[in-house]
Amino acid sequence: MEPRREGNEAQRGDEKSEPLSSTDEAGELAQRTPWREGGGRFMEPLEGKMTRTPGREAISTKRERIAELARQEPKLVLTTLAHYIDVVWLREAYRRTRRRAAAGVDGVTAAQYEVHLEANLESLLERFQSGCYRAPAVRRVHLPKYGAGKTRPIGIPTLEDKILQRAVLMVLEPVYEQDFLDCSYGFRPGRSAHQALDALWRGLMDTQGGWVIDLDIQSFFDTVDWACLRSFLDQRVRDGVIRRVIGKWLQAGVMEQGAVHYPGEGTPQGGVLSPLLANIYLHEVLDTWFDQVVRPRLGGHAFLVRYADDAVLGFEREEEARRVMSVLPKRFGRYGLTLHPEKTRLVEFHRPDRGNGPRSGGSFTMLGFTHFWGHSRKGRWVVKRKTAPERFSRALRQIGRWCQLHRHQCLADQQKALNQKLRGHYSYYGVTGNARALGRFHHQVERHWRKWLHRRSHATKMTWEHFQRLLRYYPLAPPRVVHTIYRRAAKP
Repeated sequence: MEPRREGNEAQRGDEKSEPLSSTDEAGELAQRTPWREGGGRFMEPLEGKMTRTPGREAISTKRERIAELARQEPKLVLTTLAHYIDVVWLREAYRRTRRRAAAGVDGVTAAQYEVHLEANLESLLERFQSGCYRAPAVRRVHLPKYGAGKTRPIGIPTLEDKILQRAVLMVLEPVYEQDFLDCSYGFRPGRSAHQALDALWRGLMDTQGGWVIDLDIQSFFDTVDWACLRSFLDQRVRDGVIRRVIGKWLQAGVMEQGAVHYPGEGTPQGGVLSPLLANIYLHEVLDTWFDQVVRPRLGGHAFLVRYADDAVLGFEREEEARRVMSVLPKRFGRYGLTLHPEKTRLVEFHRPDRGNGPRSGGSFTMLGFTHFWGHSRKGRWVVKRKTAPERFSRALRQIGRWCQLHRHQCLADQQKALNQKLRGHYSYYGVTGNARALGRFHHQVERHWRKWLHRRSHATKMTWEHFQRLLRYYPLAPPRVVHTIYRRAAKP
C-alpha cells in the first residue's frame, strides 16, 4: 500500500496513488542509483555502507520508495505512512538505538529489554498503531559546564521511547530529505560539520570576505512554538498515527528531582526525533525564507550555511547585510524565537588589504573554529581556521581532570586512553591551517600528564628529563591534519 497523495483542491477528486516500480533488485537501488533533486542536485542514498540482511534490504527499499514519491511530488501531502512500521522496522530501529546510554524514568536497561525483545517490540507496535502508546516523561539531569560555573540540562528518554522515535524518524527522514536545502548540514544523513565548514570557507573565499552575520538563537530547542511546528508538519505529513504520537512526545513532560512538569513549548528533551523537528522548523523560518525571499532581492552575492541552530549569513554588500540584520529579529520573533543579543552580531570580514581599516579583517566563530584572514605559504590572503579559544581551554581542562583522576593507573593504560583522546581531537580539529593549534594542544597534554605523574608519589619525582625518557617508551599521538583542502582539490 502506497502513501495517499493530496494535491490541489481541484485535483483531489480524481487523483490516485500510483505504485512505484523498482528498476533494480531490493537493496541495490540505494547502493547504485543516486537521487536527483530539484535544481540538478544529487543526494547520496540514505542508507550507509553496512552489511545488509534481508530485513534491512526490505527497509531500505521502503525508504527508497518513500523518498522517490516525495521527490517526484514536492507539494504532496502524505497521509498514510505509519503502515510502513512493522516488527522488522522496529527491530532495525532497536539495532540503531544506542543501548549503552543511561536508563529513563522506568529504569529499564537494554539488557533487560532484550530478554523478551520480540514480545516487547510486538507490544510496542500494537500500542503505537492503536493509539494506546503513552509517552513517558523525560528524566532530566544537569551536567556541569567546564569553566562556566553553570550546568547544562540533559534529557534522558526511556529505551522504548527512543526505539519508537527512531522508527518514526526512519519514516519521516526520506520525506524531508527531499525538501531540505543544500545550506542545511546539521543532523542529516550523509552530512557533517566539516562539510558545513567547507561550504562556509568556499562562500567566504568566493566573496573575498564581505560582511558576515553570526547568528545565534537563544534557547532554541526549549522555545520552539508547537502551533508553528504543527503547521509546518501539515504541509508535508498528515498521517494520523504518526502525528498523534509526535503530539504525545511534545507534551510528555520532564521529570526533575522526582517532580514532573509540562513545558508548553520546545522539542522533546534528548529525543531522537528532536533534531529532525528542529530542522523542519528552521527550514521554514530561515532556509526557505532566505532562499526564496531575501536572496532574489539582493544585488550582490549572498549565502547561508546552517548547522542545526547555528548559522552564518554572508553578504557581499554592507547595506544589504545591515538591512537583513535589522529584519532578522522580526522574522524570528514571528515564530516565537529570540536571537541572542550578545552572540548575534554583524562582522566586517573583508580581506585586510581591501577593507576600510587595519582591523577590517575581523573574525567570528562557528562549530568550534575561529575564522580569520591570514597569509598562505605562497603569501596569498586566505580564510584560515583555528580552534576556538573556549573549545581549546575546555578540552584541556577535561584532559587535565582525567589525568588527575587516573594518575595511579599503569602508564600503558594512561597512554592508550590519552592517545584515544588526542586522536579524537585531531579527527575534528585537524583541518588545513590549524596545525599550530594542534601542536600547542599536544604540548599542553604532555604538560598535564607530567604534572599529575609528578604528584602521584611523594617518594619519586617526575622531572622533565625523566618524563622525556618516559615518552620514548610511551609516546603520545603526534598532531595530524585529517581534513585537508588540498586532498579534495586533487580528487574533486
